[in-house]
Amino acid sequence: MSLRFETRRSDSSWVDSVWTCRSERVTGMTSVAGVRLGLVFWEQGGRAFAGVTGPELRAGAAAVPEGAVFTGIDFAVGTSLRAVPASVLGEGGIALPDATRRTFRLDGGRWETPGADDAEALVERLVRAGVLVRDPVVAEVLRGGRPDVSGRTVERRFRTATGLTRGAVRQIERARAAAELLAAGEPAADVVAKLEYFDEPHLARALRAFVGRTARQLREGVGGPIALDLEKRRDQRLTS
Repeated sequence: MSLRFETRRSDSSWVDSVWTCRSERVTGMTSVAGVRLGLVFWEQGGRAFAGVTGPELRAGAAAVPEGAVFTGIDFAVGTSLRAVPASVLGEGGIALPDATRRTFRLDGGRWETPGADDAEALVERLVRAGVLVRDPVVAEVLRGGRPDVSGRTVERRFRTATGLTRGAVRQIERARAAAELLAAGEPAADVVAKLEYFDEPHLARALRAFVGRTARQLREGVGGPIALDLEKRRDQRLTS
């Protein structure tokens, strides 16, 4: 039973990562809290599907289509879809209608279904068409800038663009980073120091809430299928 992920970072400012996954004798997994909007495409039993994924505030259980092959695009934080903003998407995402192996429908248009190698080309077309958008104030904040607006305005626009508060984004991103470090073999005490957790119990609570795993489970690779690409981290640890 496994979920076999392959993930790569993107050089597009609109995209965080592109991933593929194959489910083998898996019908369920631990979903992990996330802050990004995304597009996902999959095939199962000769049928094609497409959907929009959105922010998730906590870890939980999720069903997995058995024997499916997925391609996903996770957008940079603050990127949103004109027709489906993150603030109204809700957890769990939505299905896109009339998907085929060649095309899918989004925002009133029909677009070519991408593979992992041409995901950025699709994103460029969506940006040119105004289907993908981002708030310049939020983009400046994420770059570390201080836009000339009130803190309340920044928070409101951040929530509208991402569906989350800035504090929630920081907490979730830090927990995901901690999970990767632990899977790579970092001791919990070092992760606490590196990511500025107050102490190990604080780290443990964050992992339980946002990742659905303990530090030991992440180090040992146990606990069942999980919606994170951690095998690469473990392989790097074992071969280093």
